[in-house]
Amino acid sequence: MKLAADTGMMKSVTRSLHWTDGELVLLDQTRLPGEIVEQRQESIEQVWESIKLLRVRGAPAIGIAGAYGLLVGMKPYRERPLSEFMAKLETSAAYLNSSRPTAVNLSWALQRMTGAAARQRGQVGSAAQLYDLLVLEAVRIHDEDKAICRAIGEYGMALMHAGMGILTHCNAGALATSELGTATAPMYLAHERGIGLRIYADETRPLLQGARLTTWELQRAGLDVTLICDNMAAYIMSQGLIDICIVGCDRVAANGDAANKIGTLGVAILARHFNIPFYVACPSSTVDLGTPDGSGIVIEERGADEVLFCGGRRTGPEGAKIRNPAFDVTPQALIAGFITDRGILRPPYADTLTRHFSVS
Repeated sequence: MKLAADTGMMKSVTRSLHWTDGELVLLDQTRLPGEIVEQRQESIEQVWESIKLLRVRGAPAIGIAGAYGLLVGMKPYRERPLSEFMAKLETSAAYLNSSRPTAVNLSWALQRMTGAAARQRGQVGSAAQLYDLLVLEAVRIHDEDKAICRAIGEYGMALMHAGMGILTHCNAGALATSELGTATAPMYLAHERGIGLRIYADETRPLLQGARLTTWELQRAGLDVTLICDNMAAYIMSQGLIDICIVGCDRVAANGDAANKIGTLGVAILARHFNIPFYVACPSSTVDLGTPDGSGIVIEERGADEVLFCGGRRTGPEGAKIRNPAFDVTPQALIAGFITDRGILRPPYADTLTRHFSVS
C-alpha cells in the first residue's frame, strides 16, 4: 500500500502507523529507505513480530502499536463471556509486553489499556461493549502522543536559533512516534517557521536508523540534514559545527538517567568534552519514576547477525564472539536538560521529574 498524502505542513512527514476502519496498519520501517510499504496487522502474533523485528520502533510508536495491537488480539473475543474476555486481555497484554523490554512506553500503554478495562468492566453488559470502550482508549493514547510531540516541539523552540548546528542520534522523529517526533519536533517546527538549521544525523550502527530513517524523513520534509558515520561525531564537534545535541529516549529513571539507542552515551561524553549542551527529548509516557536510577533499566540484547551482517553481506568473521546491546544509559550528570511536554526540566532531576510527572 502507498502512504496516504497528508495536508498542510504534515504532508511530507511520514506516519509510522494508523488505525483505520478498525484495522491497524504499520509502516514497515525495515524496508526504508528503499521501499515504502504498509502492512495490515491481522493477528496479535503479527503485531508481536512487527515490534520485535523493528518494523515499528521508537518508544512512543511501540506504545501506540501495543495499544492497537491488543485490540487486534481481542477482536475475536468480542462475543465471548465478559470474564473470558478479561482473562484473555491480561494474557494478551503480557504477551505483547514480552516483545521488547527496554522502552517503558509499551508496558505503560498496555497497563493503561488493561486498567481501563478493569475500571469499566462493571459499567458494560458485554465484551463487545468493553471492546468498543478500549478502542476509544487506544485512540486517546494515539491522540495524546500527537499533542505531546507538538508540546515538546514548542518548548524545544526556545533552544532553536537560525543557523545552529544540531547533532542527533538514532531516530526520534516522526517514524518513532505519532507525528512530529520528540527530538525532531523542534526541528520540524523551526523549519515550518522559516528558521534554518543545520542537522547532523549519526548513522547509528548496527541497524542504521539514523541513516535509513532520520536522514530519510528529514530530507523528505525539506530540512537541511547531513548524514555522518557514528565515528565522525567527535571530528564534526571539534570543527565547531555542533551547537547542541538533541536525542530521544526509551526510558528515564527517577534520578534522570536516560536509556536510549546504543551510542547515545558516547555522544553525551563527547558533548561534555567539547562543551556542547546535550538535551534529551522526553515524552511523559517515557518517564519511569518506579525505577530509581539507570542501573535498574533492563537493556535488550539483540541477535548476533545484526552485527555480523550489513546490507545482507557478512562483515564479521565466522565464529566471532558478539555483543549487541540495543541501548545504553546516559548518566543524568551529562544531561543539560529534558525537553518534555511540560517544559524544559533542569537539574536536580530527582526533584524536577518527580514534581512534573508524579501521579497526584
